Amino acid sequence: MSTVFQAKPVQLSTSDSGFDAAFQAKLHLSEESNDAIGEAVRNIIVDVRARGDAAVLEYTQRFDKVSASKASELELTQVELKRAFDSIPAEQRQALQAAADRVRAYHQAQLKATGQSWSYRDGDGTLLGQKGTQIDRAGIYVPGGKAAYPSSVLMNAIPAHVAGVGEIIMTVPTPKGERNNLVLAAAYVGGVSRAFTVGGAQAVAALAYGTATIPKVDKVTGPGNAYVAEAKRQVFGIVGIDMIAGPSEILVLADGTTPPDWVAMDLFSQAEHDELAQSILLCPDAAYIAAVQASIDKLLPTMPRAEIIAKSLNDRGALILTRSMEEACAISNHIAPEHLEVSSSNPHQWEPSLKHAGAIFLGAFTSESLGDYCAGPNHVLPTSGTARFSSPLGVYDFQKRSSLIEVSEQGAQSLGQIASVLAHGEGLTAHARAAEFRLK
Repeated sequence: MSTVFQAKPVQLSTSDSGFDAAFQAKLHLSEESNDAIGEAVRNIIVDVRARGDAAVLEYTQRFDKVSASKASELELTQVELKRAFDSIPAEQRQALQAAADRVRAYHQAQLKATGQSWSYRDGDGTLLGQKGTQIDRAGIYVPGGKAAYPSSVLMNAIPAHVAGVGEIIMTVPTPKGERNNLVLAAAYVGGVSRAFTVGGAQAVAALAYGTATIPKVDKVTGPGNAYVAEAKRQVFGIVGIDMIAGPSEILVLADGTTPPDWVAMDLFSQAEHDELAQSILLCPDAAYIAAVQASIDKLLPTMPRAEIIAKSLNDRGALILTRSMEEACAISNHIAPEHLEVSSSNPHQWEPSLKHAGAIFLGAFTSESLGDYCAGPNHVLPTSGTARFSSPLGVYDFQKRSSLIEVSEQGAQSLGQIASVLAHGEGLTAHARAAEFRLK
């Protein structure tokens, strides 16, 4: 007899005196560091740095049960990537290509907006500006264990390509040697330069420090488990990273005009990722919240991942009655969610009030899942409230900027006097004299 799972997200009201404490208890996971994970990752990184390929081979055997006599056997050739692309059904090939085209078009627009060099000359003829240049080599980590996401390949590789990155190195675990053809096909479509069947902290370490076989990269991007996240944290500074990703999140602001089944399924769409994912509904209509709960009850038994969804919604989900949509917007800004759906008949009324979110999905027809796969904007988004200060993965993550300064003779006279005064004030005589030498 099959188990019937139930999901009853906590129901809260902002009018209740204990709302703040109850909501805060649901909002964030414990921030206590996992010392055991940190120490294990540190040891792996040190070992990979010291022993290179030998350590990578050992950990790949230990954790993924993949044996190889040399590291080169872990590399996926372009022929193998093309073969994987050719082997998947035509419908999947077409979907990958269509998604890639939309993601590419969006990031090309982003490049024009944020990635161009610029300069100007001031009244003295001094040139000031900024030069944007791409990084030379990017490393993208792609999950391949419990979760294998071809969409993540596209979202990491394509903005790197658009930015002009010369070489894109992908690592993807293949537990027990099982390769996901859709992931490999996405690597082919996304233009991955080289790919290795290596996962975990050892993959991040290999990308950060390089081995005889796996090239050292300039930046590591992409999602992974707790060990991958910790490894990215520890190698930051040796290489750049995009972000430390936490569990997936969705926040739905609803005015009660969207069919409740749609909203219930949108809450499921994040809850099905894993038990730690968070799904929250904010709505000023109590009857509508009851209707969404009824939809949850009706639809959950139809879901293949019902157990995971139920655990996530019961542990971390919330259906919250607000005094108004204005209050819902204020709470949303406090949460700074990864995915924010404005499920309203007039979403543009509320969008100007929303400051902090990884991605904002406007209107009833804009399900978060469309953003995950094919809308165009990047689905690698800040989690755990970090949207307060960080942005989605984008072209800008694969670029850096250099300042341009060309001081004219005339400009050296005015700037030199200013610099001289400030340098003497700091007690840096050589700084002052370097400027003074250029004064007439």
